Amino acid sequence: MEHHPEDPTVFTTHSLPRDPRLLAPVTNAYLGTRVYHDTLHVNGVYSGVGGHAHRAILPSPVNTRLEAPAETGEQLTETFVLDTNTGSFMHTLEGLSFRVSQRIYAHRTLPHLLAFSVSIERLAPGSWPITVLLHSTFSPESPDLDLHLGPDIQGFRYLYGHTLTPEQPGGPQQEVHMLWTPVPSALTLGKGEEDSTWDFLTVVGSSQAQVRACLDEALQLQDQGTLYIAHAQAWAQLWAGCGLDVVGPLALRQALRSSLYYLLSALPQPGTQNYICHGLSPGGLSNGSQDECYWGHIFWDQDLWMFPNILMFHPEAARAILEYRIRTLGGALENARSLGYQGAKFAWESACSGLEVCPEDIYGVQELHVNGAVVLAFQLYYLTTQDLQLFREAGGWDVVSAVAEFWCSRVEWSSRDKEYHLKGVMPPDEYHSGVNNSVYTNVLVQNSLRFAAALAQDLGLSVPDQWLVVADKIKVPFDPERNFHPEFDGYAPGEEVKQADVVLLGYPVPFQLSPDVRRKNLEIYEAATSPQGPAMTWSMFAVGWMELKDPTRARSFLDRSFAYVTEPFKVWTENADGSGAVNFLTGMGGFLQAVLFGCSGFRGCLWSASLWPVLPREQTQLHHHRGLLDR
Repeated sequence: MEHHPEDPTVFTTHSLPRDPRLLAPVTNAYLGTRVYHDTLHVNGVYSGVGGHAHRAILPSPVNTRLEAPAETGEQLTETFVLDTNTGSFMHTLEGLSFRVSQRIYAHRTLPHLLAFSVSIERLAPGSWPITVLLHSTFSPESPDLDLHLGPDIQGFRYLYGHTLTPEQPGGPQQEVHMLWTPVPSALTLGKGEEDSTWDFLTVVGSSQAQVRACLDEALQLQDQGTLYIAHAQAWAQLWAGCGLDVVGPLALRQALRSSLYYLLSALPQPGTQNYICHGLSPGGLSNGSQDECYWGHIFWDQDLWMFPNILMFHPEAARAILEYRIRTLGGALENARSLGYQGAKFAWESACSGLEVCPEDIYGVQELHVNGAVVLAFQLYYLTTQDLQLFREAGGWDVVSAVAEFWCSRVEWSSRDKEYHLKGVMPPDEYHSGVNNSVYTNVLVQNSLRFAAALAQDLGLSVPDQWLVVADKIKVPFDPERNFHPEFDGYAPGEEVKQADVVLLGYPVPFQLSPDVRRKNLEIYEAATSPQGPAMTWSMFAVGWMELKDPTRARSFLDRSFAYVTEPFKVWTENADGSGAVNFLTGMGGFLQAVLFGCSGFRGCLWSASLWPVLPREQTQLHHHRGLLDR
């Protein structure tokens, strides 16, 4: 299919990136890989104890590359296409007499299924056989799983086993079962045939019964000739329900499309029953093996950077993300207890249990602001949906109240200042550790406690007096002479900071700021922020300047925020030099928020509902249906 060169939804190239990390991700809510990559990840399946926990490697039968035999004698044009409309990757070899194509996709409505198909089509008169080679390096082995080959099932190969090392000593070893179509070394379009297509299926689950049932569903669709059609139609329905586009440069439109595509790829199809979320990691399911993309751990990135977008477009998935935090509350309670505090301290890096799995203790002990991000997500969800059932019956209140208890046990009263202090923390700016009274963290303490008190009243529960006392009396650093918020006690303007920190006050963290103070915060921290910082930083500067009705400066930072997009498949990197996590959903989340909540000026209940469009040289158009923008 031909695509217009200005189409922002289809990414086409004639050569693959040299860096294999930048190959096109192929993911759904349960399975993730990259094209031509030997590793497959299963959501929620980790191997390794504590800080060594990482996404377990499952060998991928989908890692199969199309090749033409040398004796074809034709000059072939090779094309690679990632089509976000259909959630599929296509590799095509085309000559004068034939066309061969391979389509790879993670099925949208059958999340336990990865598939690829190979089609051969005759383009010129003739009847000679046409053969194409399939190159596969598949081996049924894994460094993380104890795997065994079982007898074939319905003509499919069968592999099963369990993780080698549980996250916690004595914990359960997770089972993995896989069925897949054996891949031959070559396929041939027979003499006299005009075209033919072969399907290759890979089904993964947690038991043999589950993969058998999933395979039966896939085979039923295959028999009806609708296996790929059902997948493509599901993507069409999803895009009809939630789209985001601008009238502007192609690069900006492609950045928007790729960001939303990769984020939606990590979520279930709306209406999916019994979906269990295992959290969204910075690099998504296509990454997260040992020593890669933070090992697939869940950070504040999910709650602060990705969640607001998901809530607007896919509230069912937003609730499922909160349910992940509810399920891991036990680990958060243990984290707090082990540090000597009450309540819950959510892990800086979380996997299955919610216990801290950060390899370096300093971050797990000091980056307390993750607690504030978790509660902020619950707060935004509640104020947007008014879903009391989540809090009254499904555990949401337990999370909010446990975080409030943690804050009250963690602060210290200063008899000299007549204020509560929060000492020995690391703010989002990780260049500074062990600081006192991080303004960002302390404002989140205020916000968490005030929301907990308000929610308690809505639920008809009593409010502990200490909650509002701490909220009202915690120190919020402010320099009246310079008219700005120091990042922490003793911060001097000009000290380099790693990333967006104080500039998060006002948005996405609700906090009243005068325009003068907001401007001063932006100016001081713009000059101090490392140019090598992570992708989401510049999006928040853009939002700030949009609030202040300065479209020129806003546009400058908006452009800067999507400079982290790589060619040809618009995969985001975490850092400007290409280091860090790839397919960086966090950066995408920040960028989407800049457009969704910045350019449009839309703000929900949390920030006092308002709409004040600031459209820097473009007209922003929001297309939505299932989302919450028109409620």
